[in-house]
Amino acid sequence: MDHFVVTIQRQFGSLGRPIARSMAELLGIKYYDRDLVDQAAKELELPVSVVKEEEEKAVKQAPNPFISMMFPLGSGTSDTQDKIFAAQKNIIRFLAERDSCIIVGRCADFILSEQPNVMNIYIYASYEARLKHCVEDLGLEADEARRMIRSIDEARNQYHLQYAGYKPDDTRFKDILIDSSLFGIQGTAEFLADAVRRKFGDMVPKA
Repeated sequence: MDHFVVTIQRQFGSLGRPIARSMAELLGIKYYDRDLVDQAAKELELPVSVVKEEEEKAVKQAPNPFISMMFPLGSGTSDTQDKIFAAQKNIIRFLAERDSCIIVGRCADFILSEQPNVMNIYIYASYEARLKHCVEDLGLEADEARRMIRSIDEARNQYHLQYAGYKPDDTRFKDILIDSSLFGIQGTAEFLADAVRRKFGDMVPKA
């Protein structure tokens, strides 16, 4: 395999998406995020809005570990959500096998766990920094921002736990965890892009 993949999981409001996009530009590689939603929607012949709604639903683990043996779809997981995950899994594997890229969210770290040349990154920030970003950059009211941080973080954690078996910030499955408030968007992107160059060397496209 002569190329590499970077997966990025992130807290809501930690600037993970613009950091990933900037990293891709610095490294000269592809960047995938919402594209995966659109492709999954097309494959399943579903409206994109349905895919987005379903994939973010939080599903709590059953207290009984044997519940999944009693129900074909597992505990609390909708048939639609399972189909969406399966479709996105296939898309992520296809993209990862094709060329170097950055993939944001959607359990990509778990899906590509057995593939060589993968770097898994988790981007987080303090609650105060995330709240400030939501209010100043996303234009949310403070109360709404607090609700969004709580609900989206919970949804992402539960989604990851449901399909990967661990939360997205689990250090056992991450190569780098970084507080984006240390350097901001561009500084964090440059720091991580340098780490990618050090890790993958000649596989990184020349500027």
